[in-house]
Amino acid sequence: MNTSNDLYSDKNYQLQLDNKLNRFKRDLSQLGDYSIEVHQSRPLHFRMRAEFRIWHESGSAHYAMNRPGEKKPYIIDSFPIGGPLITEMMTPLLKAVNENELLSKRLFSIEFLTTESGETLVTLIYHKPLNEEWEKEARELQADLSIYIIGRSRKQKCVLSQDFVTEGLTVDGRLYHYQQVESGFTQPNAYINSKMLEWSSRCCADYADQSDLLELYCGNGNFTAVLAQHFKKVLATEVSKVSVASAKTNFDLNGIDNVTVVRLSSEEITQALNGDRPFRRLKDVALDAFNFSTVFVDPPRAGLDQGTEALSARFDRILYISCNPLSLIKNLSELTKTHSIEKVAAFDQFPWTDHLETGIFLKRKA
Repeated sequence: MNTSNDLYSDKNYQLQLDNKLNRFKRDLSQLGDYSIEVHQSRPLHFRMRAEFRIWHESGSAHYAMNRPGEKKPYIIDSFPIGGPLITEMMTPLLKAVNENELLSKRLFSIEFLTTESGETLVTLIYHKPLNEEWEKEARELQADLSIYIIGRSRKQKCVLSQDFVTEGLTVDGRLYHYQQVESGFTQPNAYINSKMLEWSSRCCADYADQSDLLELYCGNGNFTAVLAQHFKKVLATEVSKVSVASAKTNFDLNGIDNVTVVRLSSEEITQALNGDRPFRRLKDVALDAFNFSTVFVDPPRAGLDQGTEALSARFDRILYISCNPLSLIKNLSELTKTHSIEKVAAFDQFPWTDHLETGIFLKRKA
């Protein structure tokens, strides 16, 4: 990996961001001329999660990555986009693994999950069963490095202490705590995540009233915890069992008591709200008791399906966070028939890639 200062210079960072912004502006221009609030990332040490292949060569294990289309990985000795805890831990962890045959043998991959609050979780993934001898050595390594370690193998998960970290993010002067589970989705760029939370909160605060919020794809409650303060009640949906459990934990951690979270997909909650079919998971939820004014969506890269798109158009206000500008523009082509775009933001969640996170706030036309 090229880690020269020239490659990661401020000038090059701005160039790559400008290229992404220009593409987004061009696509958005199909719908009108809008000003974009831009949030830049830190050019280096911004990524809080990382996954590395382990390549065994000359009797040693090495961090490695695969280039698209190439089977053989290339060895890396530094990871400048990694967060501080990742870059600090990579060398001592690999050194300890290489000094212990039991830990290094048939080690296939290493995953890091870190926080800005100082916690590191490392997952060691093997092509072999993990036994008591492995656990003994791994516990010693965990204590030596002051980290949390999980071992994984085929149909096997060995949690030595815990399988999560707890992040602390300050949003508009308030500290929020988030449990982030190893197998669950979390935002990889904590700094930009805070910026997205602040922007989304401002959008909703401008219209704070006694109405309710429907949130689709809530994950571990990342946005929910911040947005709940602007609404009387929140109904949040998520399909992943792991994320639903984390969301409930995070609401407790932050003293939030006006959120109901249910394990339903966007298609299922659409069917429920349309009265198409009943769901056992909603038997204790009185949908008629909600007075929804706003819907918040943060869909996968494919964007909103046709049914969810139609559901969203029924709300007075739509807050849309997108990880794919192309699917976003496709959805907006329909949503802008009934709603006007009030605010647009761009968040450089993934510097040095072609990906751009964006936010759109829409309000029903008069």
